[in-house]
Amino acid sequence: MSDALVSNPIIPNEHSSLTEWLDYMQQIHVSAIDMGLSRVLPVAEALGVVQSAKDDAYVFTVAGTNGKGSTTAVIAQMCQAAGYKTALYQSPHLSVFNERVRINGKMVSDETLINAFSKVEAARLACNLTLSFFEMTTLAALLIFAEADCDVWVLEVGLGGRLDVVNIIDPDIAVITNIAIDHVDWLGDNVEDIGREKAGILRDGIPLIYGATAMPASVQQAIDTHQATCYQAGQDFISREIGSGTWQYSNAAVTMQLPRPALSLTNTTNALSAVLASPLNVDINAIEQALRTVKLAGRFDYRETHNRHWLFDVAHNEQGVEFLLAQLLPLWQQHLAEKAGSEQLNSKPATIKMLFSMLVDKDIDHVVQRLTESGLPISDWFIAEIDYPRAASAEHLQDILSNHVNRAQIHRFDRLREATQAVIHASEPQDLILVCGSFHTIGEALAALAVDGLL
Repeated sequence: MSDALVSNPIIPNEHSSLTEWLDYMQQIHVSAIDMGLSRVLPVAEALGVVQSAKDDAYVFTVAGTNGKGSTTAVIAQMCQAAGYKTALYQSPHLSVFNERVRINGKMVSDETLINAFSKVEAARLACNLTLSFFEMTTLAALLIFAEADCDVWVLEVGLGGRLDVVNIIDPDIAVITNIAIDHVDWLGDNVEDIGREKAGILRDGIPLIYGATAMPASVQQAIDTHQATCYQAGQDFISREIGSGTWQYSNAAVTMQLPRPALSLTNTTNALSAVLASPLNVDINAIEQALRTVKLAGRFDYRETHNRHWLFDVAHNEQGVEFLLAQLLPLWQQHLAEKAGSEQLNSKPATIKMLFSMLVDKDIDHVVQRLTESGLPISDWFIAEIDYPRAASAEHLQDILSNHVNRAQIHRFDRLREATQAVIHASEPQDLILVCGSFHTIGEALAALAVDGLL
């Protein structure tokens, strides 16, 4: 047996809760991340999920540095609107684990997850192997999709592509949203190495949607090796906003005027390109319906609660911040215009309050620099350490922020819940509270608001 096995964890039984199963799976393998498919493939084959996907489903696999969640959400919503029984796998989650595994837009139940976990655990033990938490939970999601006989699987890659557990499933179409520097400890510190890893989701002869105008040579090499058909943003498809809540999509075959979705237009464009490149029967009515209804918590997620304006976004690297700013700057101008005409506006000008925390292995300095140089009127930063093993300490966040803003603008707290309460009390009704820096930051802020009855 692998030497990564943790000794004597207590195996849950049929009466165990979802929390007990999740805790157990975090104990049975030393590494939270353990790249490679050699351990997971035998278990997947024992469960039959690889063959099930190949025989019974059309599979979209989405990799990339940013935008995977929005892209997968739009693809799934379009397929579902067209009448296909659609499976969606995403990670991580914000509030509850069930968010990761959806069928026709609905989170699967605790009971469904527990049943799948028990089958994965039995197969793992039979194969005499250890699996990481992500490997176990991903296999469970794939098993759920197979047993539910879903027509379409939309799979978000967790990390990289080539060695990610999602890559045990052969896609019928691949999407790479973009490539930027992130996860350098695992993927490399340059776009060529990172591109090579993400292009590992390609298979011979399948279409690739590449969602950025700049392409690393390593990705082009993978395209050539697999003789894949590549559709690239800016060359093979384009989009533009045309006002009044509409936008235009064009490729070599069609031009469509469509309703503006709540998610990033860049990611929506890539998703639509993937659906149009597939043989699925998704007509204009399904596309329009999907665009009007698609949502994804934590991705440019605007809410009004406790007499405050909130914007939650999981931006956690420079490129993610660029996506955020591209949407936020025009929204802020609209926000100011609306408040200028309101009788409730007091004498203080509207400002932006930051509720902020990040993981220590991210490039915090460049994220902060981009936010502070954006031109947005960020008046105060409310920071705390998030409850996660790789979290940056509040002291570390404060030290970095001090290089970019006046120390008097930084308000440090022990817990994000405390910072959430503080930003409410320190803000005015006309202000915008921007919550960003990590999935975990958003999750903890939303949990704090829910606990306090504010959502």
